[in-house]
Parts: sequence; structure tokens; C-alpha cells
Amino acid sequence: MEHQPAPSTVADDPRARDLLRRAFEATARWPKDFQGFTADLTVNVNGNETSGSVLVKSPREVSVQLSNGDIQKWAQEQLGMIAVHRGPRGFDESDGKYTLTMEEDGHPLGVKLTIHGSNSYYRLKDNRITQINRKMAHPGMNPFAFTINVEESAVTKDQKNLTTKYTVYYYSPTDGTLTNVESFTDTHIRIGACDLPATRRIITYEGKQVVVKYLNFTNHSLL
Repeated sequence: MEHQPAPSTVADDPRARDLLRRAFEATARWPKDFQGFTADLTVNVNGNETSGSVLVKSPREVSVQLSNGDIQKWAQEQLGMIAVHRGPRGFDESDGKYTLTMEEDGHPLGVKLTIHGSNSYYRLKDNRITQINRKMAHPGMNPFAFTINVEESAVTKDQKNLTTKYTVYYYSPTDGTLTNVESFTDTHIRIGACDLPATRRIITYEGKQVVVKYLNFTNHSLL
């Protein structure tokens, strides 16, 4: 179910809205007529490989077929996350539906832009979202919070910004205790008018060890 913004008593700041809209429109996404793609996938987790195939039609229609059930579920979640961030959508149906305000506090990652009613705030600099801060609470799950720092981006053929490296810090929203860190490095391949995932490397900490997970997509085909 799509999250609807809670009523806000804060006045919307047109400067914040314009700033976030420009950053949103400068971000690479799949085109409006995107029908999906298929690809072969190999996942390597600390040296253990499993291979299969993927089918992506939309953020809600993602299928991964791998021989290892746990890795398959995890890979499908990763691909679903990519599809959510890259799928075509308009500003007014995403962050633009919230009340927006901004604060220039001298932070090296840019101005602080608060998205009221979503438990989130961003940092923006040079028409790019450089940091995302969010608190989450879902029924049946412990509340959690995270900060995403965007470290590197590429410029696509369409002159749009496409994130290639970012780090996610997960922490407790109550006492701020750090619970995990994940480092993401992505590459992409241009097929037609789409920049599709080529590789994704994730370095994280699980089971008292550093774990490196690598997804390699090949033989892409647009639907």
C-alpha cells in the first residue's frame, strides 16, 4: 500500500520544493515506456557462486530464479530495490507530495531538506541528493533508522546523475546505536535508452564476519 503523507502544520517552502524537484529531475531513471528486461545472474557470496536468471517488469514485478533459495530471496530483494529507485515516476507522486522545508547549516554534503510526514530528511548539493536520512516502523518489525551517503555518481548519456557508490549506516532510532554498515558499488550497461544493472558489490558485516556479495548481470534483453 502506498504511503500517504500525514497532515502537516508546517508551511511548504517553495525554495525547498524547487531545489528537490531539480535534483529529482536530474536523477537517472528508466524511461516512461520501459517494459522491463531479462538477464542472466551470477551471485558470489565470499567465494560461493550460484547462477540463474532474472525478470524485471516493474518495481512490483521482479522475479529471480536461483538454485539457492536464501540467495534467491536476497537477490530478488536487491533487484526490487534497484527497480524501485530506477523505475519511472514523477516528482509529485514521490517526495513532491509532502511538505518540504530547508535549512542551510553549512554541512559539507549540502543543505538539509526535511520531508515532513515521512520521518525523512535529505542533504542536497549541486542538484544532487547527497544524503538520505530515514526512520522506519512497520507492523511486526522493530523500528530502525538509516543514513545513506552518496559517494560517487556517473553521468548517463542523457546527462542524468546515476549513483555508482554509496554507504548505508543502520542504527537504532531510540538510542542511536549503530547496528550495521553496508557499502554498495554499482556498474551499469546501456541497452537502448536504458541504463541497466551490470554489477553490484555489497560489503557488509554478518555473523561476526565481513561478507562480500557480488551480483553479475549478463545477456541483458529489453522486453
